[in-house]
Amino acid sequence: MLVETGDNVGIGGFIITGTIPKRVLLRAIGPSSVPDALADPILELHGPPGFVTIINDNWREPPLPQYTCEGTGIAPTNDLEPCIVVTLDTGAYTAIVYGRNNTSGVALVEVYDLNQAAASQLGNISTRAFVSTGANIMIAGFILGGSGSGNDNVILRGIGPSLAQFGVPDVLADPTLELRDQSGTLIRSNDNWMDDPAQKALIIAAGLALPNTLESGIAATLPPGPYTALLAGLNNGTGVGLVEVYDRGSP
Repeated sequence: MLVETGDNVGIGGFIITGTIPKRVLLRAIGPSSVPDALADPILELHGPPGFVTIINDNWREPPLPQYTCEGTGIAPTNDLEPCIVVTLDTGAYTAIVYGRNNTSGVALVEVYDLNQAAASQLGNISTRAFVSTGANIMIAGFILGGSGSGNDNVILRGIGPSLAQFGVPDVLADPTLELRDQSGTLIRSNDNWMDDPAQKALIIAAGLALPNTLESGIAATLPPGPYTALLAGLNNGTGVGLVEVYDRGSP
């Protein structure tokens, strides 16, 4: 995502569902990623009432000891990138990514489930940022765990105009959404979520109807593996958008 300043920093949300706490790792990747990258990202983790905000700039520096992320095998490869490992109660959390000294650039915010066997899961992930054009549209990747034929039902949503009711300025007026597999093959695309009656019915049945008819939604049953959701503006429109992925469990 393109991380700017003010209201247009990068915001990644996730919800932990289940019955017990879950250990997760969060990373904000900048200089080790793509061209025009965010040179020195900072990561903040916010949680429910009573949760003490965690902030990290460079993953090898205090207050997080180096071994906390290093012991996972997925620590950042650049010392300027932040990393947080923490055990979280069930609930909703927000990871905010911004550049040191109000800098801008392309960055990636990630959350990893470090204990997939626990009786809790990442039931929802989302990303909010400024959606531009070309290489700077919103790209949200997710990996479905499991093995064999353990398919999952997922709902993806691309939100733009309804963000205005929450005071978000410069919203993406007409979002479009694509779901692609690990080879880049298009699985399904959508512009307005009510256009396909079958898809509309599945989204409503999941309790995830979108508040604006111009917003996008995709329902799919997928095998384990990596996937990519691409959020863009119709006719190269730009603005602040939100892409969400909901894990609805086995068919």
